[in-house]
Amino acid sequence: MFDRRLVSNFDWVLLLTVLLIAGIGIANLFSATASWNSSSTPLYLKQLFWLSGGVLIALMICLFDYSHLEHFAIHFYTISIGLLIYVLVMGKTTMGATRWISLGFFNLQPGEVIKIAIILLLAKIFSKPVDPFGYSLSELWKPALWVVIPVVLILKEPDLGTAMMVIFIAVSMLIFAGLKRGTLICLAFLGGLTAVAGWFGLHDYQRARIRTFLNPEADPLGSGYHIIQSKIAVGSGGLFGKGFIQGTQSQLSFLPERHTDFAFSVFAEEWGFMGSLVLLALYLFLIVWGLYVARRAADKFGLFLAVGVTAMIFWHIVVNLGMVIGLLPVVGVPLPLFSYGGTSMVTTMIGVGLLMNVSMRRFMF
Repeated sequence: MFDRRLVSNFDWVLLLTVLLIAGIGIANLFSATASWNSSSTPLYLKQLFWLSGGVLIALMICLFDYSHLEHFAIHFYTISIGLLIYVLVMGKTTMGATRWISLGFFNLQPGEVIKIAIILLLAKIFSKPVDPFGYSLSELWKPALWVVIPVVLILKEPDLGTAMMVIFIAVSMLIFAGLKRGTLICLAFLGGLTAVAGWFGLHDYQRARIRTFLNPEADPLGSGYHIIQSKIAVGSGGLFGKGFIQGTQSQLSFLPERHTDFAFSVFAEEWGFMGSLVLLALYLFLIVWGLYVARRAADKFGLFLAVGVTAMIFWHIVVNLGMVIGLLPVVGVPLPLFSYGGTSMVTTMIGVGLLMNVSMRRFMF
């Protein structure tokens, strides 16, 4: 029988915060594409469609007990790996990268799907009893293998940004699970060696992005163009911005990828420091509320689900904002609920649905 407490404990705060951020993002997308002449469906209407679908999926996720997902975690992971392999063999290639599976009306990006799969699988692993002092290095080989497999496949596409996100999510969940001091030192050392060795495994354009990050003015009309224009847009917004659909960098098409990776640059130019502060406050509240949901979770599986989803959203925010203001290299990471993208929106809303599910059932065990 349906428990009335599920309805009374529905997390309206989380849902309304997400809808408010997404609503601002759709308005920003309308502005970013206002100067485009196209006979096809406007991008902001497409984004509204994906948001509506994402909300429906999130509500459907709330209908069943999240604890059942623990039994299907490995199956979902296996299917996601299969999609990553398929995209390498039969995927759609755009701008030199093979990241999408064409479904006619929709391009599926398996790299987004694997994030949810990794969260589910690691939540299952870390919810098991463990030494109170944390994990030892010998106990981490299996979780590490589950993470390395999709990371290698994603790097083959190539998609450095998504690979980084998978690693950041996994590391965040691992740190939250607890590590012995010696394990932490060893992993930090291995991480440093991997970062150094990884430089030689990067594609030429990926190395160029890192060099551009260090000195974008060295090639202002080439590899440094994106970040230079983005910083001009953000800085020119001043305290209160230039006004809705009044941003010169975006409306005069100086700012590239203004509907995806650099959507925040458009917003900062039009709404200035104060508007950006409001948006950042909303994101901060979303992250804090996600951790609050984790703290109140009824069991360890729910706790790690909430931590994983919150980490996914957090790292997307940090990396994207770091990109657009020149603090991090440009790696093609969207701003959640804000940048245009169907798969990204639906993936984020699946995560939101998991958070709401955990929040609603905090009293069930």
